[in-house]
Amino acid sequence: MKRRKPTLTIRTRNDSMSLLIEKKSWLTIGVLFLITLVTIVAGAGLGNGFIPPAQVLTTVLGTGSGEHDFIIMTLRMPRVLVAVLVGAALGISGAILQSIIRNPLASPDVIGITGGAAVAAVGFVSLLSGQVSIKFMPLAATIGALLASFIIYVLAWRKGVTPIRLVLIGIGMSAVTGAGTTFMLVQSPHYSLGKAYTWLTGSVYGSTWDNVWLILWTAVILLPFTLFFARSLDAQQFGDDVASGLGVAVQRHRVFLVLISVLLAGIAVAVAGTVGFVGLIAPHIARKLVGRPFGSLVMVSAFIGGLLVLGADLIGRTAFYPLDVPAGVFTAGVGAPFFLYLLFKNRNQF
Repeated sequence: MKRRKPTLTIRTRNDSMSLLIEKKSWLTIGVLFLITLVTIVAGAGLGNGFIPPAQVLTTVLGTGSGEHDFIIMTLRMPRVLVAVLVGAALGISGAILQSIIRNPLASPDVIGITGGAAVAAVGFVSLLSGQVSIKFMPLAATIGALLASFIIYVLAWRKGVTPIRLVLIGIGMSAVTGAGTTFMLVQSPHYSLGKAYTWLTGSVYGSTWDNVWLILWTAVILLPFTLFFARSLDAQQFGDDVASGLGVAVQRHRVFLVLISVLLAGIAVAVAGTVGFVGLIAPHIARKLVGRPFGSLVMVSAFIGGLLVLGADLIGRTAFYPLDVPAGVFTAGVGAPFFLYLLFKNRNQF
């Protein structure tokens, strides 16, 4: 008889919500949390002028001499935090989609959600730049992602939504939104082309504290809802019929989960552009570390996604100085071969 792994259960007082996570997974989450903190401090100190970690910490805590306040608190720290939060949002979004669709190739950029946000944001930059405040671009990108996902869901619906129809319609939507983005670029004025191309590549350059708070509050609000559906997603891994037999309202839960995934991806794209393949890679690495239980999977995916984007941004702004290479270049450089590997590995399943 297989020995049951030690677990830790978190329940609300009235048992309306519970979260079951293996103790080994908590250890993994704790280690990743510490690695993320160390990387954030190191990232804030790296750049044209190196600042030791001790001075970074004293500056952040407000006990320093003030010599590095502008560099750390205005230029570097917002950028570092945005990179971590964008990666975390994309990692969670990808984990949700892969669990819903039960397909290892699912991610926000593969099935068209990121594309919807991109075409809306590029349209905003190209057509409304100078007429409407740039502060409304995150709203435009989120609306684009929601609209694209709504169309995908409507087209995939036939007495419910099956995972295979959702991913096939999503791939088609990704192609359509890619064509729409190209059309917007062709129609845009020359002075906005450079900004649009940089944004499309995926970059956290020029991030501000407003960007940090926007994506932080989005993640803080949506993460508890994601964990609330952990048991539902664990049941859905056995198929819709089995999940329904266990009392899961599959279609209703699927709608809410897709909405959460879209909002996270939309805000991430609005802030940093189309940082590709993070939502694809992070859940796969997380699954290797903690297995398939969704409660631990989603949190580890968040940390892995954050470390991926932060690492890519650190390489882009330090290894090629004085050039500032967008983080999306490196995530795509790793993600595209990984996507081809997954295609080859799962070729007999499609």
